[in-house]
Amino acid sequence: MDIPQVLESDYLYSKPKSFSTKAIHHGQHPETVHGSVNVPIHLSTTYAQNAPGQPKSQFDYTRCGNPTRAALEECLAELENNKFCITFSSGCAAMSTIVNLIKTGEQIICCDDVYGGTQRYLRNFTIKNHGIDVAFVDMTNPELVKQAVTDKTRLFWIETPTNPTLKIIDISAITQIAKAAGAISVVDNTFATPYLQTPKDLGADITVNSGTKYLGGHSDVIFGTLTCSDKELYDRLYFSAKSAGGCPSVFDCYLVIRSLKTLEIRVREQTRNAYILAKYLETHPLCEKVIYPGLKSHPQHDLVRKQQRGSGAMISFYLKGGFEETSRFLKALKVFTLAESLGGVESLIEVPSVMTHGSVPVEQRTLLGITDNLVRISVGLENIEDIIQDIDQGLKIAINEKQQE
Repeated sequence: MDIPQVLESDYLYSKPKSFSTKAIHHGQHPETVHGSVNVPIHLSTTYAQNAPGQPKSQFDYTRCGNPTRAALEECLAELENNKFCITFSSGCAAMSTIVNLIKTGEQIICCDDVYGGTQRYLRNFTIKNHGIDVAFVDMTNPELVKQAVTDKTRLFWIETPTNPTLKIIDISAITQIAKAAGAISVVDNTFATPYLQTPKDLGADITVNSGTKYLGGHSDVIFGTLTCSDKELYDRLYFSAKSAGGCPSVFDCYLVIRSLKTLEIRVREQTRNAYILAKYLETHPLCEKVIYPGLKSHPQHDLVRKQQRGSGAMISFYLKGGFEETSRFLKALKVFTLAESLGGVESLIEVPSVMTHGSVPVEQRTLLGITDNLVRISVGLENIEDIIQDIDQGLKIAINEKQQE
């Protein structure tokens, strides 16, 4: 088993200045009473006031704000190069808070290959219950996006890299279309993370992250974030957030503060592992096709190198065979965990067609290429030799058992 030899410049194209320094220190000053280095966990739900309507500080009720949460939000805004941040109990809560800005009769343009929870909410609530039009468009083609714009368009929802087929959308091109239409542009930055991509610098009004994934990084917290720089937009989002009530628990805020301190180190090593694994899979006789932004075979590879600082740690590939072979392969794995989600220190693997994207209408899944032999991998921090050996033995077992039948 030959492990591909790579250079750091193969998978990391540039590095954001002082990222880890900001992640470790920004908003996280030693507390003033005892000098605690870590941000304290403020569990109080309410705060004493000096007089009626005169809080002692900016906080009066934890659904609206909390000292621990505020420290995290200050740090996240800095990492995304934005001015403001709002945190949530999940990425879906962040998403629904943004969508709540759109009114009945108006339109949202969303990329066609998008997180299953996003399309589920838009199809089943935004369209059916709220009377908002949602156009799902292949945003890798800006001309198709322009054709979808109407005088009712108010929001563009961009996800790049997309989930699960890892298409790359030109953020700058689409946000320019949004600005021309007088609409808000949102970029879901979950797969790329703030370390590898800064949507705000490419024209995005709002950047969203499912903090459950790489920001949390240990599969132990459900979390969501949004950042922006326009004060008027922030005020509208904050009012929506505190009214809907999807605020995060204070302990979860603490966990994410802890995890951000190692985000750069984790993402860099996970990206290295993913690039090596993708190179290996690309030559594997039991793989039909590998989709990975860092490979030259990826159709938007040049765009990846232009708008991202690295290729990321997510891989999708088509196994030779159908659902039966795919199921055998996944059950044979020992290092990888068969589970939904991504971005944790452990390597996770799944079949989107029956797991994360099972709620996508079957005809749409077929159109997008989300077939029963499409496998999505979130590459973790295990030793690369063990990762590759596990994948290799799993593929051989899956195909050999089929041949013996």
